[in-house]
Amino acid sequence: MKRKRVCEVRRLGIMEYAQGLKLQEALTQARKAGAAPDTLLLLEHPHVITLGRNANRNNVLLDSFSFAEREIELFHIGRGGDVTYHGPGQIVGYPILDLRPDRCDIHRYVRDIEEVMIRACRDYSIKAERISGLTGVWVGDEKIGAIGVRISHWITSHGFAFNVNTDLGYFSSIIPCGIADHGVTSLERLLGRKLELRQVEDRLIYHFADIFEREIVEKPHERHSIQAIVFCREDERIHYLLLQRIQDRGGFWQPVTGRVEPGEEFARAARREVREETQLDLAPIDLNFSHSFVVDPQLWREPDSGDVVRVNREIAFAAQAPTKDVVIDGAEHQGFEWVDYSEAMRRLVWFGNKTALKLTQQLLPNQASTIEMRI
Repeated sequence: MKRKRVCEVRRLGIMEYAQGLKLQEALTQARKAGAAPDTLLLLEHPHVITLGRNANRNNVLLDSFSFAEREIELFHIGRGGDVTYHGPGQIVGYPILDLRPDRCDIHRYVRDIEEVMIRACRDYSIKAERISGLTGVWVGDEKIGAIGVRISHWITSHGFAFNVNTDLGYFSSIIPCGIADHGVTSLERLLGRKLELRQVEDRLIYHFADIFEREIVEKPHERHSIQAIVFCREDERIHYLLLQRIQDRGGFWQPVTGRVEPGEEFARAARREVREETQLDLAPIDLNFSHSFVVDPQLWREPDSGDVVRVNREIAFAAQAPTKDVVIDGAEHQGFEWVDYSEAMRRLVWFGNKTALKLTQQLLPNQASTIEMRI
């Protein structure tokens, strides 16, 4: 009996598009060198429009102002295909596979990726199929799964996008894949209900393993961290605490952040980090948001484990302070300020920090003065 090749699966949750590219590049180079196994990345991107090598810019219907207003990023990338949208509620899959020695057929590879999504649709009693002359997966004349791949030395990258709970309104920003006379759809629209993304991932993984004859091994995140948006009410106004990192660590502004120690609960880590960085003992409020990013190798504190790349999952909390009197750790931060929401959004650099700030702002009107979390 033929032994199946191992394929690691990384479930990454929300990850910025640039971080996804960075992770793909590292894993692709490692796969070419034989330093990493086949890998399937599954994730969600914040709103982004991507243009492949042969894309027609006229298929993007937004101007630069509209991109900024709607918080959509734009990327020119090295995959095949035309214009594609990615966003929350859509499962994006990036297979990093070595097709050698027996699957060196580009058309077969694309048909196999289509088959993974077709079978996943079948699991939900949806008849999905191919349309002659068009790439992707269709329900009637509406696309539910898009494909754009790159293959170099028979190592694959980029991949597919499967609409689950996707806000289909964002597709009005583009002519998807340059096809003007077909629409788009999603599992949610077809079934009339939202689905748990992890359950849909399970189906995609199952069919991927079967079609590509791979033994699946799930790869957990190598690190976890927390961020905590500390805020204070004063004269009916909300102020947010920002800390400025020392110049040797970037010099940028951020909320309280810190690493989760092995075996430590996330909420306890948030409380500990707030206490260590501000001398305030505050009850953390879970914002029900996390995202993933690639760890800078210079920040790896663990002994060398042979990892080609390490991915961090950061969990977001908020915490209400009774006072603005804080004492910061000068080893990490060179200063702090309490600022309003607009100024905090202007100073924050990273997507994850900005998203956590938005969620805290949404939490405030009715809950912030009384909500607590027992830990």
